Amino acid sequence: MSQWYAKTAAQTLAGLESGRSGLSPQEAQARLDKYGPNQLAGPAKKPLWARFLDQMRDPMILVLLAAAALSLVSSAGEDWVEAVIILVIVAVNACISISQEDSAEKALEALQKMSAPLAKVVRGGEQVRLETAFLVPGDVIVLEAGDLVPADARILECANLKADESAMTGESVPVDKQADAVLPEGTVLGDRSNMVISSTVITNGRALCVVTATGMDTEVGRIAGMLMGEEDTSTPLQRKLAEISKTLSFVCLAVCAVMFGVGLLYHRPLLEMLMAAVSLAVAAIPEGLPAIVTIVLALGVQRMVKHNAIVKKLPAVETLGCAGVICSDKTGTLTQNRMTVKQVWTPGDRHRREALTIGALCNDTVLSPSGKTTGDPTETAFVDAALADGLDKNILEQEMPRVFELPFDSERKLMSTVHPLPGQPGRYRVMVKGAPDVLLSRCARILAGTAVPLTASLARDVEGANASMAEQALRVLACGYKDIEKLPAGSPAGGELETGLTFVGLVGMIDPPRLEVKEAVAQCYAAGIRPVMITGDHKLTAVAIARELDIFRDGDLAITGEDLDFMPQELLEELYSNAFIYCLPSDLEGMPLSLLEAMSYGNCCLTSDIPECTEVCCDKAVYFEKGNEDELQKQLQILLENPQLVDGYKLNASSFICSKYSWSSVVDRTLRLYKGE
Repeated sequence: MSQWYAKTAAQTLAGLESGRSGLSPQEAQARLDKYGPNQLAGPAKKPLWARFLDQMRDPMILVLLAAAALSLVSSAGEDWVEAVIILVIVAVNACISISQEDSAEKALEALQKMSAPLAKVVRGGEQVRLETAFLVPGDVIVLEAGDLVPADARILECANLKADESAMTGESVPVDKQADAVLPEGTVLGDRSNMVISSTVITNGRALCVVTATGMDTEVGRIAGMLMGEEDTSTPLQRKLAEISKTLSFVCLAVCAVMFGVGLLYHRPLLEMLMAAVSLAVAAIPEGLPAIVTIVLALGVQRMVKHNAIVKKLPAVETLGCAGVICSDKTGTLTQNRMTVKQVWTPGDRHRREALTIGALCNDTVLSPSGKTTGDPTETAFVDAALADGLDKNILEQEMPRVFELPFDSERKLMSTVHPLPGQPGRYRVMVKGAPDVLLSRCARILAGTAVPLTASLARDVEGANASMAEQALRVLACGYKDIEKLPAGSPAGGELETGLTFVGLVGMIDPPRLEVKEAVAQCYAAGIRPVMITGDHKLTAVAIARELDIFRDGDLAITGEDLDFMPQELLEELYSNAFIYCLPSDLEGMPLSLLEAMSYGNCCLTSDIPECTEVCCDKAVYFEKGNEDELQKQLQILLENPQLVDGYKLNASSFICSKYSWSSVVDRTLRLYKGE
């Protein structure tokens, strides 16, 4: 996989033999024939006869087949009724399992066909809309706020571009993107600011990009490839039945051998004793056990269907009931994946409305008439908070329309907009928001009843309030303003508008916990299931959220990736039962094997971005959070239907998939299996 992020935009275009006018239709077709469609490969569908033979590999079924053969042999074909009954039981058992799998596959295919995503593509100098499946490397695509990125791509040009990469990194705050950045080789996925990743979402701005990888060559495709490379593993129930089959076989053989030997000691005819031993062996085989197990599992599947769960393989329904630990990522699962203003600090708590007004006007969020906000989560949090205080962004903009702006950039760490002052012709107000330390350093005054000089004492008050919010794991932005007599000429640098400001206040926001999760956590504890948080966030943020959800309690441990790097396996196994938070990096190498091995001891249900989890936890409920869900669902065995399935989690290896907006659904299904409901 080429490291396009280490090349300039021009070098990338040259390397892909493309240009800003895109590929010609003929060249695009040739590349489509060469690279294939922009889709993730699913496992090959087995023919009916192969699936039927798979059902025959179960140890208990093999014992039954052996019993049928022995029955025919022992009776010289005369007592064929028992053999036929056994074969019928085997056939019915296989048919039930195959029928359930077919129903689940058809339901899943119907879900996948509900939408065919389109992409805006430049072909032959003209912008057209194509199904994403027809994209090829070298295609030039146009991305705007709200678009789902259809393939991995290098940014050619962009304006105030931000992307929500939480599905890949777990970070709830959108990432700023830059077209002119050239990064060193080996840059981790979350730091590739000049690339957009397939299945992430554009939250703000506009971009022109060139596709660098499609299908299985994308980052999501790499994950799918790891999933496809795994062999099917047996569930705990299947392993126990296999043990019973082996034990039963050995016991039967032993008893038969003893009976045969006793008969020989009493000088009974050899053939008579052989037939008696075989009859005894056949009688000892529980022909009804496989059928009973299949029926019970089928009943469990039907109960799950009533709760919108599609089970692809019968044994998978039992696995969830074995979970003793649920490991969940934080963003979008335990939390709402939506930033919310939690605290507003102003001198004397007298200027909350002024701070929210600045935050709402110095803002690119679109507010619909129904009150729905679209845009960057941090900015939508401002607009939502202002609306809750009776400050409608649309009305504010009618009174004070934006006439000039300086977009946010990572160097200034500020965003500024200019608005005319109502009733004061020729006068304008510069609204500024950004990093507290940067904005405070550019202020000369502070709004404390009236605008007064910013003294060292007042500055320390602001810094103390900022530190207090940070300790609560809040993301803090500062607001300020200044009045000017005329509009800026040309394209002034930020320093011309963003100095001599009046400080107004601090706004602290956080991605709040989902309302239903705390109750689900309590249900977990009541059922003896231990919830664990795995996140890429800062330890302080993770602990704050976990405490609010009652996942983290006094005496519990929060372990970081740095801790794991130097922690021996023995110590990790010792501390594992007291560790309720893991703050890990988002790259695939960040999840150490030692942690996975420790998790495997607890029959854990794992929600994670780390495909290697299945190497160790392969018989547990293992979730994956990625985009392109329609394709990754092909790897899974249970699916929880949800209207927002496109934002779902994937489960592999005797496991299931649930919506990222329904973490409590995982608990609900698990507890129902525990209770037998």
